[in-house]
Amino acid sequence: MTDIATRASGYYERTKRPVFDRLGGGQQYVRNQVCKYWLAGKCNRSPCRFLHPDSPKSQPQPKQSYDHNSNNKFKSTWRNPNQSICKNAMSSSAGVGVVDSDVKNCCVNQNVSTTQGPALAGNCSKDQQKLSGFCLLTKLEKHNKAVTGITLPSGSDKLFSGSKDECVCVWDCNTGQCITAVNPGGEVGCLISEGPWVFVGLQNAVKAWNIQTETELLLTGPVGLVKALVTGDDILFGGVQDGSILAWKSNAESNSPELVATLKGHKLAVLSLVVGAKRLYSGSKDDTIRVWDIKTFECLQILNGHTNFVTSLICWDSYLLSGSLDKTLKVWAATESGCLQVIYEVKEESGILALSGIEDAETKPILLCSCKDNSVHLYDLPSFAERGRISAKSEVEAFGIGCGGLFFTGDATGQLSVWKLVGEPTEEAMSS
Repeated sequence: MTDIATRASGYYERTKRPVFDRLGGGQQYVRNQVCKYWLAGKCNRSPCRFLHPDSPKSQPQPKQSYDHNSNNKFKSTWRNPNQSICKNAMSSSAGVGVVDSDVKNCCVNQNVSTTQGPALAGNCSKDQQKLSGFCLLTKLEKHNKAVTGITLPSGSDKLFSGSKDECVCVWDCNTGQCITAVNPGGEVGCLISEGPWVFVGLQNAVKAWNIQTETELLLTGPVGLVKALVTGDDILFGGVQDGSILAWKSNAESNSPELVATLKGHKLAVLSLVVGAKRLYSGSKDDTIRVWDIKTFECLQILNGHTNFVTSLICWDSYLLSGSLDKTLKVWAATESGCLQVIYEVKEESGILALSGIEDAETKPILLCSCKDNSVHLYDLPSFAERGRISAKSEVEAFGIGCGGLFFTGDATGQLSVWKLVGEPTEEAMSS
């Protein structure tokens, strides 16, 4: 593993903002102020930040349901985030790091080429742009089992991928070649990065190495495979197969992370984690989502809306989005009391495996949603209008996000694909 840190070393610029400050901002409710749009009969926000006289508690409206097979239209009720995706306006439970916009050595900003296909930052054909609004740039092939994590560390020109084949691959963004492949000690349950650190979820452990200093650490304590990792408030959280969530925090004296808490409550494996609004959210095979205080590690709420595994969580603006094998994507919002409830629901044709988010050239947010029918849906937010669809050869279990419209998908066969947004899809594509 030291070799992987050595090969991945290179240009790095440490972000100066804490982890939480780079997560999406939260909308706050305004107490005792009447909504002027409601007075004019034009308010369509759900929930609305301001009071409606007939709803003094500013409760969200009853949840809506949308079936993509119907002709119903979803009325926009969300605010577009002000932040750029390159500054982590959207954070996903996969923990994929998003490169800051001022980093110069991001592979998406370089005119790089590969021997396997077009340049990672190359141009798409006019036909591809016309048909979908995005295009496939290249395929990276090395893994022979499902890809479980993809990340592009901040300031690095190396892409990392982890797989069930017990291998972590490091890809050179300048050539598209796998420069090294290392067995980290077993099957990779998940893989994320934060700053110069790359974290790998393993059986009974988390392996971490610093691509700047070549430091390598082994964090012990988990019982079973670590299926989800996320950082927040300078704490690393790991979701484990036994249903527990472990929290490690850096010790200033020893200069290494130490286990500071074990969060228990889930009855089955934790599959997804995300941090936002000073809260940790966890999704589990027990069909529930738990809300935890990131300071006290206390469980604040249990969300029971799903009827099958909660596979992925993502925060966008002041909303929590959850995907499940029950074929639904739910949008949660906080009431004035602080409790979350479902305000909107999307019905898919098959179970949801993973969620992630990206912004286009006009900073419009786009949701990536992969399903068990081997498809990846691209939805415009807040309308949930389908922008495009990818048909993979197998289930897509992992996403990675770069800036400049670049995103990565990893499927169950081990194939890693590089994609790029290229503008709005045409009416012909949307009707096809």
